[in-house]
Amino acid sequence: MCPRNGRTKEQHPNFPGPGMFCEKAVELIRELQRMNDGQLPAFNEDGVRQVLQEMEALYDHNQSDVNETKSDHRADLIPSIRLRHCCLLRNQRCVTAYLYDRLLRIRALRWEYGSVLPANVRFHMSAEELQWFACYKKSLAAFMRSLGGGGGLDITQDMKPPKSLYIEVRCVKDHGELEIDDGTVILLKKNSQVSPSSNALLASPTGSNTAWFCPQHFLPRWKCEHLIRQGVLEHVVS
Repeated sequence: MCPRNGRTKEQHPNFPGPGMFCEKAVELIRELQRMNDGQLPAFNEDGVRQVLQEMEALYDHNQSDVNETKSDHRADLIPSIRLRHCCLLRNQRCVTAYLYDRLLRIRALRWEYGSVLPANVRFHMSAEELQWFACYKKSLAAFMRSLGGGGGLDITQDMKPPKSLYIEVRCVKDHGELEIDDGTVILLKKNSQVSPSSNALLASPTGSNTAWFCPQHFLPRWKCEHLIRQGVLEHVVS
């Protein structure tokens, strides 16, 4: 009988059949390998739960055999105990690798998207991962504020050496107002953008009184990088 639940070994509902040890744990790793770098699959809560249940079943079975080995001197049970213990350790390593790899991907998303993740990315994260992300971005923000003699420095900008300080961009989705260094406020709205050189509306080319906007912006690169990564702006390469 299993000491923790009173079931016989064969009755345990989560005990895998022959040759099935660690299959669920390995599938978690394969799930990550199928995703490209930078992509975050949905958190497999059901898969993790099944692996933990299998680990509990292996522990219960081993505990029962260990007690039987001690009381009845059943040395023939020792190889099975060792096998199940190795499976326990393998499951533990796989779950740890699964969770750690997801945290590395989430950390990279902070550098790619900024402090606010897209809704579709947040949807794929567990409650614990969302909490971890909130703590990480606070720690990163505090570190960046401490740089530059207390003036602060955004180290997530210019991940690659820029060729120019200003770039031409096109707005592809509504975003709202964006203020640049000289105090100019630019309205980032799909298909209706301000002039790259001023904040003034231009006359309509059709001769009507309706104002129109220049189709591109010419903005500081550091102001645009996060918005480009988030899909708000598109870099226009001439």
